Amino acid sequence: MHDWQSVFKDDREYRALIVKDVLEDLDMHPVIVNKKVSAYGFGNFEIFVAPDQVIRAIKVIKEEIKFE
Repeated sequence: MHDWQSVFKDDREYRALIVKDVLEDLDMHPVIVNKKVSAYGFGNFEIFVAPDQVIRAIKVIKEEIKFE
């Protein structure tokens, strides 16, 4: 997982979980990392994928996931 890349960042956990679930359904094996500082609430939740899945994951996130 050393060379995995971030494909999504958001300060709301539920959005990161939605993205993670969608990517998992497509067999991408994403990992969610909590980078929030709990004492102050600053930071983000990030989704990481393997290098060979970055382009596909970004495309899915941009084209298929809507939060509105």
